[in-house]
Amino acid sequence: MTGWMNHLVMAPIVVPMLAGSLMILAGDRWRGLAVALGLVSTLALVVLAVTMLAVADEPVVRIYRLGDWPTLFGIVLVLDRLSALMLVLAAVLGLSAFVFSLARWHRAGAHFHPLFQFQLMGLNGAFLTGDLFNLFVFFEVMLAASYGMALHGSGTARVRAGLHYIVINLLASLLFLIGVSAVYGIAGTLNIADLAMRMRDIAAGDRAVLEAGLAVLGIAFLVKAAMWPLGFWLPGTYSAASAPAAAILSILSKVGVYAILRVWLLLFGAEAGASAGFGGGWLLVGGLLTIAFGSVAVLATQNLSRLAGASVLVSSGTLLAAIGAGQVSVTGGALFYLASSVLAIGAFFLLIELVERGREVGADVLAVTREAFGAGAEEDEADAHEEVGVAIPGTVAILGSAFMACAVLLAGLPPLSGFLAKFAILAPLLGHGDAGLPAANWALLAALVLSGLATVIALLRAGIEVFWASPAAKAPRVGLVEIAPVGLLLALCVALTVGAGPVMGYMQATAQSLHAPQDYLGAVTGAPARAPRGGE
Repeated sequence: MTGWMNHLVMAPIVVPMLAGSLMILAGDRWRGLAVALGLVSTLALVVLAVTMLAVADEPVVRIYRLGDWPTLFGIVLVLDRLSALMLVLAAVLGLSAFVFSLARWHRAGAHFHPLFQFQLMGLNGAFLTGDLFNLFVFFEVMLAASYGMALHGSGTARVRAGLHYIVINLLASLLFLIGVSAVYGIAGTLNIADLAMRMRDIAAGDRAVLEAGLAVLGIAFLVKAAMWPLGFWLPGTYSAASAPAAAILSILSKVGVYAILRVWLLLFGAEAGASAGFGGGWLLVGGLLTIAFGSVAVLATQNLSRLAGASVLVSSGTLLAAIGAGQVSVTGGALFYLASSVLAIGAFFLLIELVERGREVGADVLAVTREAFGAGAEEDEADAHEEVGVAIPGTVAILGSAFMACAVLLAGLPPLSGFLAKFAILAPLLGHGDAGLPAANWALLAALVLSGLATVIALLRAGIEVFWASPAAKAPRVGLVEIAPVGLLLALCVALTVGAGPVMGYMQATAQSLHAPQDYLGAVTGAPARAPRGGE
């Protein structure tokens, strides 16, 4: 990119910022203008993100220095393969959630549209920033907007869950500041690339303090990534939120995963000296425990929204465990899984609101439970006189097909991208022939298989209940603006499956650049990636 094209790196931040500001000025009296601005903004973000994805698929890392200040003193934005991938996922999910909200949810409360735009601004800024302080700034923008999104639509359950969410994330923000302060006090810089260059030369007496500060910072990231036991808040918050809010909030956990990928692999890679690999074992163990907790939560719940929230825990645990394995090929598979799970979970959150529309309150209780209490005896007698072979309404058939696709994707069953992603994670771990496998590899294999089995059981049970045992009295009325976003997200999952070869090639190239970040370090700092002292 040359000339004015360089400025595109900051466009994903500027576009939603301007749109949100204009929406605030317009107020609720000009809701039509807000809808138009929101649609233009989200469509523009998709176009920008796809353009950046194409540009980023090169060995050159693109940087943008705001105000043309030197990297070590000013704000720098960095575009590489990983940030471009996250921009595309956020833009596509944002467009889908926004279009879905136009059916009715955007009128359920005040300031939905500016909050949505500032949410996208915070996400995009977090993916593009190159220093820890501005990562904190964009985290706060993202979180402040997410507080309003979580509370959008009011209601006792939503307010209760939203307040818990706010308190927990404020504590995480405090930890973030403490960690950043400790890092700056020891290293004298917050630029991630510059900090990575200095890791090898940190004095032995200061290294423990620096690692402690980075560990505190990591805890803040892991709260957002919902690692066990820090992610207990997630299922309740996401299940209480409105459908479009839950869909866009679902990618927030992946922001924590992104921060771990970016910071941990840069600061604790092979060039980090005595700190190389710091915390990797904790990531692996924490990821496995998160998968176990999420799998139990999936089996324990009979509520579809909480089931979707528990699925977010399983996906976060899978990603953290794969990152903790510390292998390039496993990280590539994890990135493929990241893309597939973001799209599938977003589609599932939107779909839940449609399949539960028109069902009676309490319909999430299992049919076997009702039979155990004798509630279904009269219904069975009446059903004996009903007509057999009544055709399934077209709307129900479409919703059922979409539900089945989500189940296959979330459980990781063939032939869709969820299975390919899990296979891409496991294949490198199991490729040691007769030399024997480490216990951690077997543990990750067992965790992925058992979590998939738990998801299959839970979604099969839920599907039988929703579409068979206690369906809605009549077919729900579903608008095109509601089903189209679900179809778009699922179609992209199918596209990932069909184009698995090129997509996996991109993911492996991204993983290689993360584990060997010489291009990133050189582009940001303008110095060689490794500058040893004393002829080392």
